[in-house]
Amino acid sequence: MDIVSAIKQRLTHLRPSERKVAKTILADINFAAKASISELADKASTSHASITRLAKALDCKNVRDLKIKLAQSAAVGERFTNTQPVEKKDISAIYQGIQDILAINSGLITDEVVQQASQIVTAAGHILIFGVGGGSTAMAQECHYRLFRLNIKSNAYSDPMLMRMTAATVDIKDVVICLSLGGVSPDVQASAHIAQEYGAKVVAICPAGPLADLADVHLPIATHELDYIYTPSASRYVMLAAIDMLSSELAVKHQRRSREKLRRLKVHLDEHRHMDGRMPLGD
Repeated sequence: MDIVSAIKQRLTHLRPSERKVAKTILADINFAAKASISELADKASTSHASITRLAKALDCKNVRDLKIKLAQSAAVGERFTNTQPVEKKDISAIYQGIQDILAINSGLITDEVVQQASQIVTAAGHILIFGVGGGSTAMAQECHYRLFRLNIKSNAYSDPMLMRMTAATVDIKDVVICLSLGGVSPDVQASAHIAQEYGAKVVAICPAGPLADLADVHLPIATHELDYIYTPSASRYVMLAAIDMLSSELAVKHQRRSREKLRRLKVHLDEHRHMDGRMPLGD
C-alpha cells in the first residue's frame, strides 16, 4: 500500500500527537518529504518522538524510510493528492484537450518514417502487435483491426507472458509493432528484444525513451497530461492517429489488394445491416 493511503486508512487509530503529524503530512506532502524532522515537528506542534512513533505505526523502518515513501508520493504530483474540490470541465474542454494534443504532435511523424515502417510491414510474413496497459491494450487491438482489413496477417497481444512466448516463435520475416504511451514499458521492451534476437524487425509507436531506442523504426509521439485528472488521457488519440497514418500508407501502397478486401467487407456488412451507403466500415 502506498504511504498516503496507509496514513488515511490508519488516521483514526493513531495517538493524538501522531495524528497531528499525519494531518500535517497530508496537508502538504511536498513539505513533509523535504523537511527535517525538527521542521516537521515544529509545523505539527509536536515532538520528534511522535514522528518516530508515526513512522513505526505506518510500518516504516524509521523516519528516513517514511520520508523516502513520502518523496515517492510527492513525485506523483499534487494534482492526485490535493483534496480541494475541482470544478467539472465543460464538454468543450474535452474536445479542446484532444485538439491540443493533436496540435502538439502535428508534423512530429514524418512521411519518411511512415514510408520506412510501411516497407518493413509490407515485407513481413506475420505482424505481432504488443501493447500493455489500458490505452495501449486497446490500441493494440485497434492496430490489428486496421491491418487485417488490408489482408495483412497480424495478432495483438497484451498479456506479458504471451508476448514473450510469441516473441520467441518469430523469424527474420516477422515484424513486431510495439505501442506505449509512456515510452517505458518493461514487458513490451523485453518481448521486443526477444523477437530481435530471432531476427524480427521492431516498429515502435511511442515517445522517446528505452522502447524507441531499441526499435528499427520509431514513429514518435509526444504526450501531455493536464492537471484535470478526471478525464481519460487525450494522448491515446495521438497513438490512434499514428496507427491511422501507418495503415493508410499500407492501404495506398497496395491499392488493388486493399480495395478488394474492403469491398468484400462492405458488401457483407451492408447485407447484414440491411443498409447501404456510407456507414462506417465495420465500426
